[in-house]
Amino acid sequence: MSQTRNALLFLLLAAVWGSAFMAINAGLESFPPVLFAALRYDVAGVLMLAYAAYVVDDPVPRSRDQWAVVAIGAVFLIAAYHVLLFIGQSGPVTSAAASVIVSLSPVLTTVFARAFLPSERLTTVGVAGLLLGLVGVVVLSNPDPNALLTEATRSRLLVFGAAAAFALGSVLTQRIDDGLPIETMEAWAMLGGAALMHVVSVGMGESFAEITWSTQGVLALLYLSLAASALGFLVYFDLLDRLGAIEINLVSYVAPIFAAISGYLVLREPLSAETALGFLLIFGGFVLLKRDAIREQLVRQSVGTP
Repeated sequence: MSQTRNALLFLLLAAVWGSAFMAINAGLESFPPVLFAALRYDVAGVLMLAYAAYVVDDPVPRSRDQWAVVAIGAVFLIAAYHVLLFIGQSGPVTSAAASVIVSLSPVLTTVFARAFLPSERLTTVGVAGLLLGLVGVVVLSNPDPNALLTEATRSRLLVFGAAAAFALGSVLTQRIDDGLPIETMEAWAMLGGAALMHVVSVGMGESFAEITWSTQGVLALLYLSLAASALGFLVYFDLLDRLGAIEINLVSYVAPIFAAISGYLVLREPLSAETALGFLLIFGGFVLLKRDAIREQLVRQSVGTP
């Protein structure tokens, strides 16, 4: 029964996070990109802080290390990631393509972890995995050698930058032994990241006057705030405790399927062969980099150990 529950929650998380890319593209027709991202986390941050206050004894960071982790999360996991992602998706990038590029994040996380831990070097197979993932991004971007800086290529590079920012932030937060509950860290990082994005939005000249209030735009904002952020992270926390980091990382490779389906059904976005091939290459890179952890996880499941 628990395995069925985990599987259903896993699919729910993949569906919610995958379709979030479609919701971003839909909402960008009504909102300036950075302001859109900031408003999303204004709502999500308040909801997450309320949840943290409910489940955690003390939902306020107290030590310098705890606030350092919150700051890293706000800068990299929320602000940098979403600024680059939303600006990137405001260009000619389909929901599926953006989701596939972001699925490179677990691969980049491994690389950054090796960079910050000199004792752990990438093996030859690990380097091959990294290169395979990067080849997947190149194939997906399908750059024109005669026009490498087209709008489409720039947009995909921005989404790649978002994946790199998220991966770097994940590694940096793990390096600090802070003892801060993840619910508390996420809540304050969301609020801090939202504040930073409002500053960036003003600096870019965006304003509320540019918002075109429409049913589609409001629904996209609510979906991203309530479903993709609030509900999504609650499911993520639950599965992280039950499945562990390796299995939960696989959400990144199921989400593009839902991004492609929702993008086609709602926005009539086509699924290109380059997107499908790029996805397979990036997933192959992940398998090569995580081969030992995946093998260990499969052995544990075969013998029935937790």
